Amino acid sequence: MPRPRRLTRRFQAQMSEAGYRRLRRFAEETGLDEGEALSFLFENLESVTHKENLPHRLSLHKAMLEKRAEKGAAD
Repeated sequence: MPRPRRLTRRFQAQMSEAGYRRLRRFAEETGLDEGEALSFLFENLESVTHKENLPHRLSLHKAMLEKRAEKGAAD
């Protein structure tokens, strides 16, 4: 039986509340902790993302971030 991988890297990351709730839900559904779930998603990014939808979703997310930055600069 293969040994489980050790998590060797730690980094600070900012996440939206919605993103963190989804990560926690995914971790609970899969029986992983949040770090293991995040590692799984990044290690398998190409196979867990829909290649046709990803560019569109990414552009929407970037537009939302720009609006948030503009609103923050105006305040």
